[in-house]
Amino acid sequence: MTLIYFILILGITVFIHELGHFIFAKHAGIYVYEFSIGMGPQIFKFHRKNDETEYSIRLLPIGGYVQMAGEEIEADEDIPKEKQMTHKKWHQRFMTVIAGILFNFLLAIFIFFIVGLINGVPTETTTVADVSKNSAAFKAGLKSGDKILKINGTKIVSSDHLMLLVQINGKDKMNMTILRDGKEKALQITPKEIKENDQVSYQYGFSLKNHLVHDFFSAVKYGFTKMFSLIHQMILIIAYLLLGKLSISSLAGPVGIYTVVDQSAKAGILSLIYLLGFLSLNVGFINLLPIPAFDGGRLLFLIIEKIKGSPVNPKIENTIHEIGFVFLMVLMVVITYHDILRLFH
Repeated sequence: MTLIYFILILGITVFIHELGHFIFAKHAGIYVYEFSIGMGPQIFKFHRKNDETEYSIRLLPIGGYVQMAGEEIEADEDIPKEKQMTHKKWHQRFMTVIAGILFNFLLAIFIFFIVGLINGVPTETTTVADVSKNSAAFKAGLKSGDKILKINGTKIVSSDHLMLLVQINGKDKMNMTILRDGKEKALQITPKEIKENDQVSYQYGFSLKNHLVHDFFSAVKYGFTKMFSLIHQMILIIAYLLLGKLSISSLAGPVGIYTVVDQSAKAGILSLIYLLGFLSLNVGFINLLPIPAFDGGRLLFLIIEKIKGSPVNPKIENTIHEIGFVFLMVLMVVITYHDILRLFH
């Protein structure tokens, strides 16, 4: 069942992304050769009546694509110029490229809304609920009712932000600024090292106050606030990677995602639904980054074109995308290697 959930979650995430590209390409009158879910050999394909597009499902559920006329340097002489992407208006090309990202964000908002509607909306709080006796937090003087304001000098903006900073801190001493009885107080917590089944973790021993609100409009709001909170976390993670505070080994590829799907399945169907929204948001966010071979890289060249008033040389752009693709494949191999190592620890 984990394999089925894994294929479904990745398949839906990819399908929504590619559907965005596809709908806007068709709307702009761009000739679409193929709409594919998955990579590698075809296992299923079909054509619709009076439609040039071939719809296919491929063996590996780790990606997909919408192949459009005019994307590559070599023009297809069999396709009229007015149906090729390169000959479309700037705003049509821009919307076709960004549509996949927008569709991933919309799916994430919808999923978080559904989760909030069914499960209730958790209140955003950084106020301490409980402190475990003899824990690292207890020994540092943290008490129930304290409001956490800062971690290592960084102002806390949400409970998600707080938990990320605690995770990033790892085994190091953590400087915490709290609000108690209207006055700010500084604490220093040294996390306790816990070893279990050869896995090492660091515990602080406190939890945050939390209660659920069951309300339609709160669920609608939660769809958006949760998305922006997670995007904020993703931006911080990119920054921590660049600053060396996080290593590449902390990222997850397909193997790592499979493990997360397995853990979520044990927690219940609502956890799997939430994971779908989380992964959809991740795909949208990563594709928004100005990285060659990703949608964000293509958007960057479109913005450069708009600024300079003429297109970037197609050969230069395609070469940059090809080099970027090679680096991404190498990165994927490294991430997958670390994913596999984690499976045997």
